[in-house]
Amino acid sequence: MSAAYGRDLSRAAARSGRDESIRTGAGRVAGHRVAVVASEYDFLGGSVGRAATRRATAAIERATAEKRVLLALPASGGTRIQEGTPAFLQMLTISAAIAGHRAASLPYLVYLRHPTTGGVLASWASLGHVTFAEPGALVGFLGPRVVEALTGAALARDAQSPRALRRAGVVDAVVAPVDLREAVQRVLRVVAVDRGPTTAESDTGAQPAGVELVERGEPDQTGDPWASVLATRAPDRPGLRAFLAASTSDLTLLGASELGQGPDVPGTPMVTALALLRGIPCVVIGQDREAQRHQPIGVRALHAAQHAVQRAADLRLPIVTVIDTPGAELSEEAERSGLAAAIAHCLAALLSTPVPTVSVLLGQGAGGAALALLPADAVVAAEDAWLAPLPPEGASTIMHRTVDHAAEMARELRITADDLYRLGAVDVVVARGPAGVGTTAGFAGLAGAVAHCLAGVAVRDAATRLAARRDRHRRLSS
Repeated sequence: MSAAYGRDLSRAAARSGRDESIRTGAGRVAGHRVAVVASEYDFLGGSVGRAATRRATAAIERATAEKRVLLALPASGGTRIQEGTPAFLQMLTISAAIAGHRAASLPYLVYLRHPTTGGVLASWASLGHVTFAEPGALVGFLGPRVVEALTGAALARDAQSPRALRRAGVVDAVVAPVDLREAVQRVLRVVAVDRGPTTAESDTGAQPAGVELVERGEPDQTGDPWASVLATRAPDRPGLRAFLAASTSDLTLLGASELGQGPDVPGTPMVTALALLRGIPCVVIGQDREAQRHQPIGVRALHAAQHAVQRAADLRLPIVTVIDTPGAELSEEAERSGLAAAIAHCLAALLSTPVPTVSVLLGQGAGGAALALLPADAVVAAEDAWLAPLPPEGASTIMHRTVDHAAEMARELRITADDLYRLGAVDVVVARGPAGVGTTAGFAGLAGAVAHCLAGVAVRDAATRLAARRDRHRRLSS
């Protein structure tokens, strides 16, 4: 250590009242056992060298051994320049400890404080299962002064803001320090390892309470598939937002997801979230019919869904997908961005994930955007929901070179929930009932059926579940 560096350390200790830039501890948040690794920015700008790394790594490994939730609160300029490249390599050491914690399926939460930059952000500060950020914080790869010095150009004022990173899906929520405790508690009620056994509101061996199932038998000759198509397209038909309101609690949106709030905030077409569904912790991946009026499902939305599948697998949480889409984005940009490949990778992720999965066919199910969320251990369908390779108008165009035969094609394509039940693609069809499935009140019964199916598939071990999932889809061709 140089004499100058020694003087820097002494001054930093006197100024901050700390002996290093990392502080660690353990405690409880709402009864959940939590370990904490926090930066001390007043100590050399929170920069991380070898001593700080040893302290952080020991705390992370101890949290893993004790099966604690890990909460990181970085505020750092990055690597400690006084120690050079050896300090830079410490980002690998801390990240390896985080990787071990995540490999044990233990939750890792991050709160990005002002400022968080450099090697810290490019390593362990960006590896959280859920990432919050402080409003107004500077969060970026390099500080703006360094960027301008190296490139000769200044960054836009908001390029390194939490809200910009939220729009990019890097930050899950912007949370004021006063609200952080509540935000962490909400997440822990879903992901915490000591949350106790997972239970549903109904026994797995019986029909869920309050759910009216469609009677099976011969096809319903009186039902009109085209009428179902029109019903699911009605402008006032409730969708994902009503389903979530009726069935979930402790909802935490993930990535860039937004639930719309009026015409000025239409929301995102694909919503991913942590939630309790009838008391069952899960990751929800759903298509918002209202948001799709403004923005169809494209590559970015499908990537968000695939990322949510990975988060669920990391945390060993069940997945509930909700299908309600008029179809994917049709544009030159979507084609150039690889829309078809994004659909394929999304459905492949659901086919191969080891966690329990239940899909909900809520309304429209047009084309690849619907297929991307369909693979599951069990599928629940609203009675008037439907699934087709493309909208009936598209099928009519292929067969008749006009959209005028759309109603006829809807009747010929076997698109209804009852058709899908007989094909073996749907397990439970929930009847409309007095209120109707396509109403907010009607979603309570649908939620009960989903919880019932979740409880049923969760009792299997992962290997048995994957084998049954493969057999399920193989039978579709028999």
